[in-house]
Amino acid sequence: MDPAIIVTQLGKRFRRRGGNRPSTLKEAILRGMRGMRDETFWGLRDVSFSIEPGRTVGIVGPNGAGKSTLLRLVGGVGRPDTGRVQTRGRIGALLDLGAGQHPELTGRESIFISGVISGMLRSEVEQRFDEIVDFAELDDFIDSPLRTYSTGMQMRLAFAVAVHIDPQILLVDEVLAVGDIAFQRKCLDRIAQFKTQGCTILLVSHDPGQMRGLCDEVIWLRHGEVVAHGPTDLVMDDYVSAMDTVTRQRTPEHVPIVVLANGQELRIRDNRFGSQEVEISQVRLLNQYNKPVTTLRSGVPLTVELSYRTPQTIVDPLVSVSITKPDGSLCLDINNVSTGVAFPPLTGEGVIQLTFERLDLASGDYFVDVGVYAQEWAYTYDYHWHVYPLVIEGVAQSKGVLVPPLSWHVERSSEPE
Repeated sequence: MDPAIIVTQLGKRFRRRGGNRPSTLKEAILRGMRGMRDETFWGLRDVSFSIEPGRTVGIVGPNGAGKSTLLRLVGGVGRPDTGRVQTRGRIGALLDLGAGQHPELTGRESIFISGVISGMLRSEVEQRFDEIVDFAELDDFIDSPLRTYSTGMQMRLAFAVAVHIDPQILLVDEVLAVGDIAFQRKCLDRIAQFKTQGCTILLVSHDPGQMRGLCDEVIWLRHGEVVAHGPTDLVMDDYVSAMDTVTRQRTPEHVPIVVLANGQELRIRDNRFGSQEVEISQVRLLNQYNKPVTTLRSGVPLTVELSYRTPQTIVDPLVSVSITKPDGSLCLDINNVSTGVAFPPLTGEGVIQLTFERLDLASGDYFVDVGVYAQEWAYTYDYHWHVYPLVIEGVAQSKGVLVPPLSWHVERSSEPE
């Protein structure tokens, strides 16, 4: 069977203004027109790979690696400067929410325009219109202009159109990081459904867990070039290891030891890592009465409160909270991106809270680990490991770490003879 996607020596060059470019015509004349020429750089260079039909392939890499550029060229948006892209089958693309749509268009008009642009006949769009609106959960807003839609509503509409054109190839560019958890789950379920139906999926995501859960293989880009392309676990292990290396390189050699309220010591390069561009200044574990605790009954709420300070503005921060056993085994790992929450830029001092409405852990000893990361998990700002102990008490006994609410019920179908 022929590959669904073939990319051969693909290259895309961009122009950017030189840092010394005159800002006014007068300045340019006084400088003799020097500095007027734009600089060029390669967003992608000599990228080659092929993808077999029915495979789900992830694309990872730091900001500016060329991930979105690659996805756009595969989707036919823009022309490469070198090489070529060959695709087989109808393409459904989620590349740029709202791209090409006028804010005065209604949701109804947007569906028809997007559907026709994607290769559907108007009659096909009409036939599937109700399904699209129902999937997007926008019945009450479908005749309102797009300018009244939130980013999440636009994403839902765009995704709904893309998954109703029956694509043989689906391109998804990080849109799953937008919107509420329920709709994210809905999108992931639909992607999984496409996968079982043999659709070829090319997915850009910054969530390592999402990559491992969805993808058969991963392409790792850096500076517009392919670093690795292979099985998901192998490439992701190398990618995460490379990020850890960057973090260790950025971690200062000497940071004063901090003695916490519980008597634990924070030691740089021992149980604390990161560049310290953002500093976690305090972590508190709070019960439902907002009181600090180190012991908690199973099944009751827990709030993890993280205080931070930073001398600069941090855009698109990532915050993670993990619960581990003393031997390091992971019980829970959660972050704001995986839960569909985008934080505003961090600056100065502030507080971030994560509340578990109930923590159904088996009784035993645990640690709560916290971290703040640069956008796209490029490296760590500050990470505290195994310094915030939490003892869970409970009457229920079970193997494993979970004690969820449960009940048993036995129903007899007939009396014994």
